[in-house]
Amino acid sequence: MMRGIFSFVLVFNTLVVFGQDSSIPTAIQVPAGSRLISHTYAKGVQIYVCTQDPKDSSHYTWTFKEPRANLYADSSYHQLVGHHYFDAGKNPTWEATDGSKVSGIKVQQANSPDDLAIPWLLLKATVTSGNGKLTPAVFIQRIRTKGGKAPAVATRSNKGQSVEVPYTAEYLFYSEK
Repeated sequence: MMRGIFSFVLVFNTLVVFGQDSSIPTAIQVPAGSRLISHTYAKGVQIYVCTQDPKDSSHYTWTFKEPRANLYADSSYHQLVGHHYFDAGKNPTWEATDGSKVSGIKVQQANSPDDLAIPWLLLKATVTSGNGKLTPAVFIQRIRTKGGKAPAVATRSNKGQSVEVPYTAEYLFYSEK
């Protein structure tokens, strides 16, 4: 179910897309003509590690380390369709249960309407592999985020510690026409 992302109509089992929902900020919209190939619902964690600020040794901060999430076909998180993680090169990667994978790089971001949530993103695919649903992906959007932000305060006693902050998001995968 695409729930408000596009205006659409199903004609003889063919999805006809008319345009993106205006609730998606312009900065992270995909180019005109892009075609939605998969819409997933992520539930997982954003992992942060407490590090000492190299410019001010008395200051500590939570530094993003990696995401780890399961991807589902529905917003009730019942049908597992893949996983989201960093690959060996520290690139965000999405892997479908059919074996197809896409890694990407951030192109743009927009603040989430929820101040307590991680930003919404537009990413461009850098590498795809396998032969499945994600293989033709060219763009990835992360929208409707909840949670996932680093803790506001880091202290000397936290140095070296990791924290897993729960988050949810929707990931949309697009191919070219």
